[in-house]
Amino acid sequence: MKKSKSSIIRFLYAASEYSADVFYLGGVFVPDAYLSFVVEGKSYAVVSQLEYGRVKAQSRYTEVLLLAEEQEKAAKRLKLAADAGPGELMQYYTKQFKAKHVELPANFPAVYYAQLRDVGLNVHLAEESFFPERALKTDTEAAAIREGNAASAAGIRAAEQVLRASKIVGKRLKYEGATLSSERLRTIIDQACLGKGAVAHNTIVAGGVQATDPHEGGHGPLKPNELIIVDVFPRVQKTGYHGDMTRTFLKGKANDQQRALVAAVRESQLAAIAKIKAGVGGATVHAAAARVFSSHGYETKRVDDGFVGFIHSTGHGLGLEVHEEPRVSPKAGRLRKGHVITVEPGLYYPDIGGCRIEDVVRVTKDGCEMLSSCPYRWELK
Repeated sequence: MKKSKSSIIRFLYAASEYSADVFYLGGVFVPDAYLSFVVEGKSYAVVSQLEYGRVKAQSRYTEVLLLAEEQEKAAKRLKLAADAGPGELMQYYTKQFKAKHVELPANFPAVYYAQLRDVGLNVHLAEESFFPERALKTDTEAAAIREGNAASAAGIRAAEQVLRASKIVGKRLKYEGATLSSERLRTIIDQACLGKGAVAHNTIVAGGVQATDPHEGGHGPLKPNELIIVDVFPRVQKTGYHGDMTRTFLKGKANDQQRALVAAVRESQLAAIAKIKAGVGGATVHAAAARVFSSHGYETKRVDDGFVGFIHSTGHGLGLEVHEEPRVSPKAGRLRKGHVITVEPGLYYPDIGGCRIEDVVRVTKDGCEMLSSCPYRWELK
């Protein structure tokens, strides 16, 4: 590492296992928090001897530095009586590169932010994404997301197969002689994802009234003749990229209200997808989805216990995080070529049930490319 002059140095301090920004920078999974930084167009990682060899061999950092050696250098330069911690290391590198400004992500640990401010460094928090280029997916990233959605589809197909094979016994569903619960079906879905090399967390299997709360995970016995939302968003272990797909099922016989609800959601999704292309506002896409619901008389409003109708945005960015930029919502900006977004309108009424249908697309110049594929069969006899 050579001394040089720079106007800005950008620090990250987190585990790449949990920080999408750190993984995006280095491309290697590390379970414990470590310091990494970008200066003069080059990237650096400061890691322990436990991680040094692996990170040096597998990461895309410009240079990998050994923590113990860097602590010794920093302690000497800063005249410290003890080893240099993360805050002191950042002070050291700021001086080493003669940087005039320090930039940190908004979720940077407050204790180290305070240390930098206390010693008089010119510290700024990034107002938006620390790596805004993350929102524009390369062909390689799009392929990784497609792989994530293949895992999602495996989970959803497993759910469909179990529901098809289930028997209606009174007011419950029985599968292989035992009551089929949200918990049991979720385990089967997660195992199917694992078979595709992806780990699913917080998979949603919510039926009946539970399905009218979009982020309710679901619990207890599943019942016949009720809408069941299955939302699967696993992370591929090898790449770190996610899939995200939702289908709605019903085991038994749907009534007219349920059929109309599901048909409206699918029509809304298709209307939104038809609007997507580079240069179109995410707000325009959302408005197209909402317009379909309004045309069919589905009102969104506040009730005593919350809200009913179309109570969330049409979609969100997908990649190293399940929810990332850009947004597809009432105030969202323009879509750009390379954005990867979900399209997932939904309707939620306790007296009818909940329905959400979700797919993933990559924005192109003249439209969009589907990155997910799974049947839309929903009424299972």
